[in-house]
Amino acid sequence: MLYPLAWLVATSFKPANEVIASLKLLPSHLEWSNYSTALDGVNEVSVGQLLWNSLLIAGGAVLGNVISCSLAAYAFARLRFRMRGPLFAFMIATIMLPHHAVLIPQYIVFNQLGMVNTYWPMILPKFLATDAFFVFLIVQFMRSLPRELEEAARIDGCGPFRSFFSVILPLTRPALITTAIFTFIWTWNDFFTQLIYLFEPEKFTLTLALRSFVDASSQSAFGPMFAMSVFALLPIVLFFLAFQRFLVEGMANSGLKG
Repeated sequence: MLYPLAWLVATSFKPANEVIASLKLLPSHLEWSNYSTALDGVNEVSVGQLLWNSLLIAGGAVLGNVISCSLAAYAFARLRFRMRGPLFAFMIATIMLPHHAVLIPQYIVFNQLGMVNTYWPMILPKFLATDAFFVFLIVQFMRSLPRELEEAARIDGCGPFRSFFSVILPLTRPALITTAIFTFIWTWNDFFTQLIYLFEPEKFTLTLALRSFVDASSQSAFGPMFAMSVFALLPIVLFFLAFQRFLVEGMANSGLKG
């Protein structure tokens, strides 16, 4: 399982003639120029700018999903209102809807709003609780919390919003961290959506910049490309290692365990 990762890191240090021709894992000598070329970026955009663009999109998506999905989940899990059951079933059904089926309508809407070639198409939907999987995840977690806590807060004069922010939200931390981890990883690795909406090189992410190493003649700068792949992979690995304990806890306590 770890061999492809080891091969990626080792290949980022190989000379260009060894990337395809040699089957050895370790390079004959370390080609540090691959990383210096990767640090220069592509299309006169540095790796630092590409990294910032990726972090901006992923961070906005994480913030949007944590806020909107937790609010929607609280409404479905703890509040009583008309059509709650059918609306929840409709929300769950959207999980089976392919992303490509709504891509063209979404593009038309964002194009008419003047948001194409901006980061809003990747961030704004996250603030509208469009990821039904995370709503379901948090709903399952909230249903396991004792209702006596809310009843005690209601006796003390707390309304629904105060009960949510002061009682339910702190107890839902494992599910929220699970949502944040998956959202960060999925958004960071998203290539197709960013390719559709972003045109200017200075707005590219690391994922899009990797594609720019292939020119019109299909000749690739493999060494720098793999070096930039290491830069693109490193934040995900660090983010996952930092929050792995909360991820396991959240999945185990959210009704998804076997």
